[in-house]
Amino acid sequence: MPAARVDPAAPLWRAAQVFRLLSCLYAVGFQIAVNSDLQHRLWGWVMVAALLAWSAACAVAYLHGFGRRPVWVVAEIVVVVALMLSTDLIADADWVADNQSLPTTLWATNATISAAILFGPVRGMLTGVVVMLAAAALKGHVSINLGRNATIVIELAVGLAVGMAAQTARRAHAELQRAARLTAAAEERERLSRQVHDGAIQVLALVARRGREIGGEVTELAELAGEQERALRRLVSATEAASDDVDHTADLAALLRRRASDRVTVSLPGTPVPLDAAVAAELDAAVGNALDNVALHAGPDARAFVLLEDLGDTVAVSIRDDGVGIPDGRLDQAAREGRMGVAKSIVGRMKSLGGTATLDTSERGTEWELSVPRKDGRHG
Repeated sequence: MPAARVDPAAPLWRAAQVFRLLSCLYAVGFQIAVNSDLQHRLWGWVMVAALLAWSAACAVAYLHGFGRRPVWVVAEIVVVVALMLSTDLIADADWVADNQSLPTTLWATNATISAAILFGPVRGMLTGVVVMLAAAALKGHVSINLGRNATIVIELAVGLAVGMAAQTARRAHAELQRAARLTAAAEERERLSRQVHDGAIQVLALVARRGREIGGEVTELAELAGEQERALRRLVSATEAASDDVDHTADLAALLRRRASDRVTVSLPGTPVPLDAAVAAELDAAVGNALDNVALHAGPDARAFVLLEDLGDTVAVSIRDDGVGIPDGRLDQAAREGRMGVAKSIVGRMKSLGGTATLDTSERGTEWELSVPRKDGRHG
């Protein structure tokens, strides 16, 4: 069977056929034991032959898969009820009143099991009720003495347990397939990211570095290459953040690792730093804004250093550069002139996340300290 069409409930179908075999053996044994008491013994054996033939057909159909369809299961329910009601044609009224139906209630439970596997617990229990209503119709009354006759409880329990097992198997299979798809997608993204990093990003970084070293008119080309390098790194990081795992978390360390370049050194913990995907994306964007400011204002030879710390209840990122720093009053002047880039892109982002953003600047460079809390102390 192709992988895409694998039935996660297949083990239950196989186990059900083992139960079917045992119930057939019990039905034959019961027929032998009571045959001498029947009114029409020959028809009793005809019924047993029909029971065995139908059981064999069901076993083949369910084991090979072509019978795992509603029409086949409904047909099984109809056959079971018909064989149960045929007891009235084989035995007299007194025998029927004192005994179970000739196919035996155990064999009739096969219909409940099949319905539960295919349709789930609710319809499985309803099939059990149908089987017991057939038995009640045969006897002419409904037995409510559960102390002496707990068959209805057994039918309901079988329908519920088998149905829930089948339902759980299908859900687990769906989750496993989804996890496999996510893993394959993540591996493909990693492969493409490596290719981009080993190709275009490194070339742009080399052009930017060599252009700054040559100077003159080539400096403008170097700055353009540097801008494109940073933009490409942000694009790769954004792609990872948009495709996080089934728990809606993202590894902040993996996002910040993409910020490394010839002018940016990134120091990360040895283990992943999981955060809520939206929080991680915002924090990564704030770091990107700080690095952009370094590239634009810290000077042509300035280097930046990013440090990520996982403090348990909080996550802290510091972005430091060795540039010229921000002159006193520059930020206040920018605010008065309506230029709110730093306030909105960095400070505003941190406030919206419930965190803090602290700027320390001097003639030896600038340092941002960004901190965000985890909602549950671990995964955001």
